[in-house]
Amino acid sequence: MQLRYSFRLRPDAYQQKALAKAFGCSRVVFNDAVRAREDARRAGQPFPTAGQLSRKLITEAKRTPERSWLAEVSSVVLQQSLRDAESAYKNFFTSLKGERRGAKMGAPRFKSRKDARQSVRFTANARWSITGSGRLNLPKIGAVKVKWSRMLPATPTSVTVIKDAAGRFFASFVIDTDPAADAARMPESDRTIGIDLGLTHFAVLSDGTKIDSPRFLRRAEKKLKKAHKELSRRQKGSKNRAKARLKVARAHARVADARREFHHQLSTKLISENQGIAVEDLTVAGLARTRLAKSVHDAGWSSFIGMLAYKAERYGRTLVKIGRFEPTTQTCSTCGVKDGPKPLNVREWTCGACGTVHDRDHNAAINVKTAAGLAVSACGAPVRPGAIPAQREETGSHGFPTEPRAA
Repeated sequence: MQLRYSFRLRPDAYQQKALAKAFGCSRVVFNDAVRAREDARRAGQPFPTAGQLSRKLITEAKRTPERSWLAEVSSVVLQQSLRDAESAYKNFFTSLKGERRGAKMGAPRFKSRKDARQSVRFTANARWSITGSGRLNLPKIGAVKVKWSRMLPATPTSVTVIKDAAGRFFASFVIDTDPAADAARMPESDRTIGIDLGLTHFAVLSDGTKIDSPRFLRRAEKKLKKAHKELSRRQKGSKNRAKARLKVARAHARVADARREFHHQLSTKLISENQGIAVEDLTVAGLARTRLAKSVHDAGWSSFIGMLAYKAERYGRTLVKIGRFEPTTQTCSTCGVKDGPKPLNVREWTCGACGTVHDRDHNAAINVKTAAGLAVSACGAPVRPGAIPAQREETGSHGFPTEPRAA
């Protein structure tokens, strides 16, 4: 299983300039590849192959005065940019055929120097390395200082250098995890849990535990409003507007980082303590079109469930998603009688059949666990989810034991 470990980079002024060159050259090669394919499509000709694009857009382009500056960056960065364009077209055609899950994907578009996120990727062919002092040595960039929040569990296969909208630099390492080591980190448990996600409480567990919703965006709204107001007053194209935009981006980044850290810590805690976990398959996209849209986005349920999914796969846990139409809030968890729908303002109700007084969310969490089959099969046949793709970050699991950093 592949995972991404992200760490903050602290490049100096020279290294920032070199990284800016790498971002720009990568963007130009990607745009040239998209333009070459579009020209071929309009002319009714077959798409050029990856080898033809590499020879024309990189090898031959370096010999021309217009593209001679491509030689100032690592050739691996340019090759990876071509692979990204190839992958973008492949995903687009797969989506057109209906063979790709999820929302429809559009055709690849040209990248802009004004894009909020810039990135370049270095594979093993680039001969990058981690020095003995803990710096990340990149070709034609130098040894960049890394803020290590923890050690890498294995030798990474590639690294992606990212510059986000807030002007921060990150190094994202791809790691192949060891199943035996993961199993040793997380011994099996006999506990199972059902989770009811909500807005008043972020999560209510079937054992009665209630986890308050941090509401990171709501708490930061006053500062965000002030920052956006300052941005709107600045003249477009001015340096003061660029400074104000950076201030807004950093404010939003603090909110996103806090929410992601909360999700990581909670998901790791639940995975470590429970062998089986049941959640509802919520329609977040539909809920985000209601009057509760801001609160739904602030909670970040999809991100949290995604973290539960890949951590369950990694550590041999069982994650079961029940259908979104399961009447968990209408059914009595004691006698099983369906008592009908209830408005959101009803937080407690009494079952008309058995007279049990229920807390709405706690009752729903118990029903989620029962519907998933975990209430009677705590140690039964495990149900494993499918393959989980590599994640962007896993910054919240600092409590795991680590090995020395891979060099």
